[in-house]
Amino acid sequence: MILDKPALISRIDLEPLGGIAGDMFAAALFSGFPHLYIEFRKDLSLLGIDGLSASLEDRLSNGLQAKYFNVQQQTTLKPPRTLVAVKEFFHGKPFDDSVADNAIGLFAELARAESAVHGKTVDTVHFHEVSDWDSMIDIIAAAGIIARLNCSVWRVSALPLGGGTVNTAHGDIPVPAPATLELLKNFLWRDDGVNGERVTPTGAAILSYLSASTTDATTPAARLTAVGTGCGSRELNGRANILRMAAFSYHSQAAKPVEDTVTRIAFDVDDMTAEEIAWAVDALRVTDGVLDVTCVAMQGKKNRAVTGVRVISSPDQLHAVAERAFLLTSTIGVRYSSVQRIILRRAEESVGAASVKLVERPAGLVSAKTSSDDVASAGSLVERRQIALECCERALQSHGVNSSEDDQ
Repeated sequence: MILDKPALISRIDLEPLGGIAGDMFAAALFSGFPHLYIEFRKDLSLLGIDGLSASLEDRLSNGLQAKYFNVQQQTTLKPPRTLVAVKEFFHGKPFDDSVADNAIGLFAELARAESAVHGKTVDTVHFHEVSDWDSMIDIIAAAGIIARLNCSVWRVSALPLGGGTVNTAHGDIPVPAPATLELLKNFLWRDDGVNGERVTPTGAAILSYLSASTTDATTPAARLTAVGTGCGSRELNGRANILRMAAFSYHSQAAKPVEDTVTRIAFDVDDMTAEEIAWAVDALRVTDGVLDVTCVAMQGKKNRAVTGVRVISSPDQLHAVAERAFLLTSTIGVRYSSVQRIILRRAEESVGAASVKLVERPAGLVSAKTSSDDVASAGSLVERRQIALECCERALQSHGVNSSEDDQ
């Protein structure tokens, strides 16, 4: 499946006109990538906690259309209050590892900031400003977004300073909150004259965890792939309380082939059965350092049937792979040489139980291929092809590549 569509997401820019909070981040990204909201709903169900729900709503903020991420909590259960408890919580739920790791990483950012503010260790400090399920759901949403977009470059423009005070577990404190300031040292700030808490601790943790850089004028040209707008619950005087997201792809840079060096190992066998060769090749293929194994049928001396085995491996694994070949087959010698190769940038995307390989090709083309083993359990060829096609489309969507009826 090859689509004449934008390449994989290379950069995401955040424009906090109204500010940034966990719910605004989720709303903006879900607005630009609707399929991520579907995946979030699955994550939410994995919590297994009755009384927790979330919806994505259409709202107007100072006359501008935006999405609002609304979390409802009607449960007497208490969320984890320390980093240790957070780790135990996520390790006890059936989340994808990447989602759980991101969620724990986001809470670790908060723990780092809170420990600096309160003079405690990261393992003993309590989460005061993000101690309800609302914040937990925001962080789970952000963790899933970060994992599934797999974007390495995030940027944010100067943050609104806000003003006044906010009520906390420690009484009234000035905004930005101490934990927010601790998380966003070295970020650029601006005073637009509008008071209130404009950047929340959860929003700050997201920016810190993403290592979001400040926008500048030296960014190379890129294609705009997706746009999303999320809003907060407050109304601001004279401006929309929105966070805008813009996703970009660098075609010429992302699809540029990369050259590297591999080792080609070759040997021939003429005294092994077909079953033995099949077993040996399967075992070789999963050996550390092996990139590919192929077999060719040849005619050898005395007109014997010969199987030629060709292995591509990492150069640093040459001797280990050769030793493995001697153990698995009857060969008594191998030949090897260094080979230059040109490869395209690729990414692996998990779609349910299936793995999809995305490859960036010249001229902005993106190809997608579902692992045949992952769809082998389908009953018929037509069913396997349909499942593979659906997996490819979902994987492409997760990187901002939208298929259409005329794609082939």
